[in-house]
Amino acid sequence: MKPLQSKSIKTVSTVMDLRKQVAKWRAQQLQIALVPTMGALHDGHLSLVDLALAKTDRVVVSIFINPKQFGAQEDLSTYPRDAQGDYAKLEQAGVDLIFAPDTQEIYPQGFATSVSVDGLTDCMCGLSRPGHFAGVATVVTKLLNQARADVAVFGEKDYQQLMVIKRLARDLDTATEILGAPIIREPDGLALSSRNLYLTPDEREIAGKFNVILKDTAAKLKAGGTLGSVLGQTHTALTQAGVTQIDYVDVRDGDTLTPFTHRLPDGANARIFGAIYVGKTRLIDNMAL
Repeated sequence: MKPLQSKSIKTVSTVMDLRKQVAKWRAQQLQIALVPTMGALHDGHLSLVDLALAKTDRVVVSIFINPKQFGAQEDLSTYPRDAQGDYAKLEQAGVDLIFAPDTQEIYPQGFATSVSVDGLTDCMCGLSRPGHFAGVATVVTKLLNQARADVAVFGEKDYQQLMVIKRLARDLDTATEILGAPIIREPDGLALSSRNLYLTPDEREIAGKFNVILKDTAAKLKAGGTLGSVLGQTHTALTQAGVTQIDYVDVRDGDTLTPFTHRLPDGANARIFGAIYVGKTRLIDNMAL
């Protein structure tokens, strides 16, 4: 499929063309960043671009809705798509190249390889979305190999995903440095996400309480509350707020994702993680304690 063309940003759809352009920049001794996305771009994505622009000379943004990270009952067919809007935003942001491959380019006929990361994927989203992180790890490994960038930028909203990507890059001796960028939020604290577009006005009001409740949970834990008691209060607060389903609320080490028990140790690098459904929309969030 031939990609849409931007007026000023070069757009390629094949790995060969991507590598040709990267090779030209390399010959000029330029530093290159990759920002992988699935499109439906918002200010959170653009903050990743801003970080990439600050760190390097040239920025490549990939747009590819990866089918391998969606489960059988998930929203692949209805995932938001806005190619024209995405290209306009990236042009305004100052991106140098868009890589917009089709599925056949990424997973050609006969493709039979999967990348899995043990340990970090056997909790939280790894339990509720079987196969998700293998799909993420596989496509990210391919994108890192294809772009051969000096830096790749991912958002901390998908914190578990970020940890998985950092581990695979380290374990596979990938030359690309993996950077995490802070969560960008709406005025009421809701983390920006392409899936926020699914929310009705009433659901959006409920979703805005998610971050507030997690902040309250963090404050109680930092004040010495026990995990069992405080997280029980969190579940009650989310239910009373109108959340349809609680996937998980968990407190783990920010480096290893090891769970804490009873109370937080002094000086712990702890993060609280949550995943909920508001209506049919799954939302995730996290924050440092």
